[in-house]
Amino acid sequence: MKKLLALMLFACLSLWAAVNVNTADVETLTQIKGIGPVKAKAIVDYRKAHGRFKNIEALQNVRGIGPKTVEKIRSEVTVK
Repeated sequence: MKKLLALMLFACLSLWAAVNVNTADVETLTQIKGIGPVKAKAIVDYRKAHGRFKNIEALQNVRGIGPKTVEKIRSEVTVK
């Protein structure tokens, strides 16, 4: 019973965890509300070409991501 509760707690906490845009793959990035496969691939491609994002606002440098998108996803992403 304790193991089941621990597993359920871990699952719930995982849902609230921010996605690190500096390490996430395309599939993980698509879990962010408002980021589909095309934007997710653009994020990964940009990161490969230019290196790690220094801050969340730097996502605006990715084609197809503007200030409104950054504000919508701010609570769901991190750049650790």
